[in-house]
Amino acid sequence: MDIKNSVAVVTGGASGLGEACVRNFTARGGKVSILDFAEERGRRIASELGEGALFCLTDITKEADVQAAIHKTAETFGAIHVAVNCAGVGTPAKVLGREGPMDMGHFNKVIQINLVGTMNVVRLAAEQMVKNQGNEDGEKGVMINTASVAAFDGQIGQAAYSASKAGVVGMTLPIAREFAEYGIRLMTIAPGIFGTPMLRGLPENVQEALGNMVPFPKRLGEP
Repeated sequence: MDIKNSVAVVTGGASGLGEACVRNFTARGGKVSILDFAEERGRRIASELGEGALFCLTDITKEADVQAAIHKTAETFGAIHVAVNCAGVGTPAKVLGREGPMDMGHFNKVIQINLVGTMNVVRLAAEQMVKNQGNEDGEKGVMINTASVAAFDGQIGQAAYSASKAGVVGMTLPIAREFAEYGIRLMTIAPGIFGTPMLRGLPENVQEALGNMVPFPKRLGEP
């Protein structure tokens, strides 16, 4: 996939890894649509990047929101060639904490955003991508989902987060095999510990402890 002149949608594109993807994509000559719930920051980034960037206020768990964002992106830029799923939440919670068992509302929220939201974007972006003219290899699109090292090596307090990211990993091969027929490649990355806004919201001593868990260099990754 040649990024230059390609069009991408990036969920969670107003911060962290998503924002880094947005900036990298536009810097390499691509056009990008930022799908995020952080309206003020998302619009500011899109304005900063100019005509090659678009902001769509989007709750990825809602079908209507994602459909509207996909439609607006395709209408504005003519197509969608790349979808990057970076939106997610990871508030820690023990299964049995000091105040009793985990609130199932917390568990459901994490699953809805990280897993169901990812699937929602995948299926609706694919519907748009199949309309593309394939390149010389017949490729019509690329999708990149974001799991986490926690999918394989979760820590205490990450039961909901690890379950959601393991779900993203688990659906990767079945979808990739299905989409191959349409000329769409799908893959999942599993980043380690990055200094995203989600993690920077933790106490300083917790961030330091997490950084020290990294074999080398002993620090958080930078988006």
